[in-house]
Formats: sequence, C-alpha cells, structure tokens
Amino acid sequence: MPRARGLIPFQLVGRVLLHAILVGVTAGIAGSLFFAALELAEHELFIAVTGYEPLRAKGEAVLSSAHIGAFRPWLVLVLPAFGALVGGVLTTKLAPETRGGGGDAFIRAFHHLDGNFRRRVPVVKALASIFTLGCGGAGGREGPTMQIGGAIGSIIGRALRVDTRERRILLIAGAAAGMAAVFRTPLGAALLAVEVLHRDDFEADALIPSILASVVSYSVFIYFFGESTLFAHAPRYPFIPSHLPLYAALALVVSLVATVFLRTLHAVEHTVHRIRLPLWAKPALGGLALGALVTPLLMLLGPRFDRPGQGFGMLGAGYGAAQIAITGAPWLPSGWTAVHLLLVLLATKIVATSLTVGSGGSAGDFGPSLVLGALTGGAFGRAAELLLGDPRIDPGAFALVGMGTFYGGIAHVPIASLVMVCELAGSYDLLVPLMLCEGIAFVALRHSTLYRAQVATKRESPAHRGELIVDVLRSIRVADIVIRSRPFVSFEARTPASIVVERIAACEWQDTFPVLAEDGKVVGTIDAEILRATATSPELSGLAIAHDMMASPASVSEAEDLHHALQVLLELRVRELLVTDAEGKIVGILDESDVTRAYHDATAELESAGQ
Repeated sequence: MPRARGLIPFQLVGRVLLHAILVGVTAGIAGSLFFAALELAEHELFIAVTGYEPLRAKGEAVLSSAHIGAFRPWLVLVLPAFGALVGGVLTTKLAPETRGGGGDAFIRAFHHLDGNFRRRVPVVKALASIFTLGCGGAGGREGPTMQIGGAIGSIIGRALRVDTRERRILLIAGAAAGMAAVFRTPLGAALLAVEVLHRDDFEADALIPSILASVVSYSVFIYFFGESTLFAHAPRYPFIPSHLPLYAALALVVSLVATVFLRTLHAVEHTVHRIRLPLWAKPALGGLALGALVTPLLMLLGPRFDRPGQGFGMLGAGYGAAQIAITGAPWLPSGWTAVHLLLVLLATKIVATSLTVGSGGSAGDFGPSLVLGALTGGAFGRAAELLLGDPRIDPGAFALVGMGTFYGGIAHVPIASLVMVCELAGSYDLLVPLMLCEGIAFVALRHSTLYRAQVATKRESPAHRGELIVDVLRSIRVADIVIRSRPFVSFEARTPASIVVERIAACEWQDTFPVLAEDGKVVGTIDAEILRATATSPELSGLAIAHDMMASPASVSEAEDLHHALQVLLELRVRELLVTDAEGKIVGILDESDVTRAYHDATAELESAGQ
C-alpha cells in the first residue's frame, strides 16, 4: 500500500536522528581537541615567544597560562606571516577548499557538491587554522570549526552510505555541532547552521538533527572543559522602552560599520588576487601586513595604559576586546577615553581581520564579526551615556545587541544571532531590542553578504532543484492547461481497422487515439505504433476492429495536478495522455510539450514575482 502523501517517514527520521547523535559525539570530540590544540599552539608559538599578553574573554582561557617573558615587538611583526605561510602551504597543496574562513566552503558543499567533503579536509583545516591563528592571525576559530564539523558529518554520511539528502542533513548537523562545541551556544549554533545557507530561507528538514547534534557536541565539550559561557556579563539587563530609539540608531550605525567591513574585506581579496605570487604565499603577505599594522599600535597603546605587550584583542578572534566592551576592565578608564579606545580597536580589527581572511588565511570571520559588533555597540552605549547623562544606559547591553546585530545583518541570520546573544547573556532580557535591531539591519544590509556562496532561497539552490520542480508541477491542475479547443481523432469501438489505419496515417500531430463507447466514455487507446503492425498484415487489417487493437486507456483526470500527469507519462512511456472529466468522457489530449510549457511559464512567473 503506498504511503499517504504528507506522512512523516518515521523510519527515515529515526535513522537520521541516530546518525546526528553520532555526528554530534564525533564533532564534539574533534571540536574539543581543536580548541585545546589551538590554545596550546597560541601559548607555545606566540605568547611564550613574543611576550604578547592576549586580552581574553572570561571563557577562553581553559588551559593553564604559559609563562610570559619580556615583550618582543619584532617577533609580533613576523610570526603572523610565518603561521599564515605554513597554513597557506597546507591548504594550497593538500586541500584548496580549506582556504579562507570555512563558512563559504560549508555553504558551497551543501549547494553544489551534494554535501561532500574529502576525508582530508578536517585534518588539513585544523592544522592550517592552528598555525594561522596560533601564530597571531586575526581571525576566529568558529568558521574553521564549522567546516571541520560539516566535513565530519559528510564523511560519516558516506561511511553509512546514506543518500544525498541525508548526507546534506548530516553536513549541516556537523557544522552545527562544531559551532556548538567552541562557541557554547547549542541552540544558536543549530539555528545558524540551517539559516546561513540562504539569505531568505532556511533548511527546516535539518533543524532537529542539528539541535540534537549540537546538544551532544556541547555536552562533550563541557565534559572536558566544564560549563561556562564565553563572555562575562551583568546578571540582568532590564528592558527600558524609552531606550528603543537608541537601539534603532545603534542598528543603523552597526549597518554602516558592517558595510565598511565588507568593503574592506572585499578590497583586500581583490588586491591580493591581482598580486602575482604563488597562491600558497599570499596568506603570508597578509600576515606580514598584519604584523606591520599591529606592532606599532601595541607599542603605542601599551605604555599609555600601563600594559606593555597587551594585545587589546587586535589579534586572534579578539573576544577580549568584546569582553571589555561588555563589562569594561579595571585598567579601562571611564569617559571619552574608553570610547576612543573602543573606536581605535574597532578600526584596527576591521583592517586586521580583512588582511588575514582576505589574503586566504585559514581563519574564521564569525568571531571577528561578533567582536566588531560588540565594539560598535560598546562605544555607542558609552557615548550615549555620556551625551544623555542617563545612568540607566548600560553599555554592556548595547555591546551585546551590537554583537548580534552585526553578524546577523551581514550573514543574513537574524534568528540565529538573536538566540545566540540571548544564550550568551543567560536571559531573554535583550530580546525586544535585539528583534528591533535585527529587523533594521536585515533591511539595511539586504544586498550585502559575508558569504558569497549563499543563495537567496531554496529555489536557487541545486540541492532543491528536484523538489521545486515537483512543487511547481503540483501547483498546476491538468484542467488549467489542457487545450480543449484542439481537435483530435477518436474512434468508436467497432470502427474497422482499415479505417483506423487510414485516419491515423492522415493525422500529423496525434500519437495516442481514444476509443470511445456508445455513451462517449473512454474505454481504451490506440497507439500510433499499432499502425505499423497492422499495415504489414493484410488479413489483420481486414478482420480487426478498433476494440481489438486498443490497450488500456492512457488517461488522467482533469482534476489531477501536473506532477501526477508527468508520473503517468513516465510510467507508461507514452508522449500523450487522454484527459477525462468526472464522468470519464474525454475533454482533450495532454502531451509532453504542454507539461514543459506550463512548468516554464510558472517558473518564469515566480522569478518575476521574486525580483
């Protein structure tokens, strides 16, 4: 008995969920190892060697700190180039798809590669990112972890020999699991993985597997490192309706800064692309420029704040800079000096991230985007507090809202970023300001995107091409396209074969000929192929009648949709179908060209409506 349309295939769902758990465990272990290895590499390759003191968020330092010696600025100048060079060689020679942040590669694999990553991708991406970020590259670990987790899901899917649809779901679940492990926002990570693939759509089928994989991965991570949020924050952020205009203004400012960041990033990409250097050497060029940018600033700002060697969040993801934007710091002065410092860090971080990621370095853009939003919001909140003299303005609230708004706007993931900030804050106190700012930024950044591999909707994705054809065909009834005025040849059941042959031979366009009973109902069809068999047999031609030559009717009801009609055409291997009414009487003939034309017209109408 065929399954009724619309019922959930429970066996498939159960299998996918079990696979998602396996992906979550594996990605959780891989994410934990990557997190620990990256922090260890940062200590051994950069901090202990240069005397650079990183500015960290509350939940970053999960391993014991290495001994920090005297500050050596000249090493800060060259080490980012060395790490980027090693990463560039690894990615270019072993797995070119691991160049860059990782988010675009994940999206591209879903849409264009049937959810496939090569088996070497997780290892190459991890090693390249460890060298790039461990030596001071200005990028995040979440983007690489998204690609690592997605590749793990893809590899597990191939090992289990699942079909393409399930493999794509496991790819998404793996990306969500990787993000959940290192960023510690399991629900937000699951939503991000299903939302980031499209600008105006999301992958609903993968949501539950992604949530399950994220929960499992997050549990694995906190088993090793303990439970903590990435950022320290105030216990409560009370909602004050009169501050909503300020949040609306913040959304506009964030959108402006986000546009500057995207243009800077793309300008660096374009410039590096035009430079005639081997592909593997280009990340090193970005690393050298990064060192030249950051070293003088460290030497200038460190003594001023009595913190020689202090990184101020310029290198790495920069979560420490976001932390001081949210909570401040004992060494951070109050007043306009704090605003000025946050703005300097904002400008520096825009350029630093663009140099690392835009040159092809294996570093993520997710973390820096959050930091840029937090710095924008923190500076805006402190400036508003000083200008308006309102003690109720909490700069930390504006920093958190700016954080979510910035990434949500440029990545077109407003729901995911909203939930992530609520998870980071430990409450939904900022839900209303976040909703307002996300909506404004979504509109303001409508035509800008951080991920060029994104497509607008499922309609533009090769992953859903077959599904969309079915959806379009199911929306069209046979009655709406059958040409009732088109003349056709039919026969009564007792029509002699000689007349049948004669009339079929004279018909130029028709291949299927209805045989009718006395009451006009269809009782069978004669295919044009019969003409050839009858013409070579004079005896048969003289004895047979239409009833003897007919087969079962190749027909479809006018009440059916075109998807059903196409299935009948394919199953019977015919080019035409008789269209009948509720009484079984013929109203016309439907051929392949009618179906093709109707589909073309419907998709053209959808495309014009979407423009």
